[in-house]
Amino acid sequence: MAGHDHHHHHGADPAPHAEHQGRPAPDPAQVNRLAVAATLHCLTGCGIGEVLGMVIGTGLGWGNLQTMGLAIVLAFIFGYALTMVPLLRSGMTMGQALRIGLAADTASITVMEIVDNLIILAVPGAMDAHLDSPLFWGTLAVALIIAAFAAYPVNRWLIARGRGHALAHQHHGH
Repeated sequence: MAGHDHHHHHGADPAPHAEHQGRPAPDPAQVNRLAVAATLHCLTGCGIGEVLGMVIGTGLGWGNLQTMGLAIVLAFIFGYALTMVPLLRSGMTMGQALRIGLAADTASITVMEIVDNLIILAVPGAMDAHLDSPLFWGTLAVALIIAAFAAYPVNRWLIARGRGHALAHQHHGH
């Protein structure tokens, strides 16, 4: 029976290969907290970029494709910027901060943007709704929330392996 218990605990290890990479297995509670923080961080950057892109594109009378493209580009820019600013303040060069920002946020932002935009496209009338419409803001809010839930497991998986937002966390500790 003791052998069975040992096998059970070994199988529950969140990062079974971490010890082989020269570092101890991460604390699951810490990994969860950091994954939540990384996901909220990504949600903030994506939200700022999405809203700004939609407002600019709509305000300029652009079509849906151009507006969505601008919103996606701005979501990536703001997502990366939110990671890079503290790194730059800590004394890193732009190149170092950019490398860490790209490694920390690319997967999370990509998942969040795919889910967010697919939801917006799937809601009838959402892409044609005006900025003063509850349909516009409601769809965007729900889409971003669902996208955050989709990005969380990506962030958690990366952080448990010492990748993703764990790289940025090592340097500015939020």
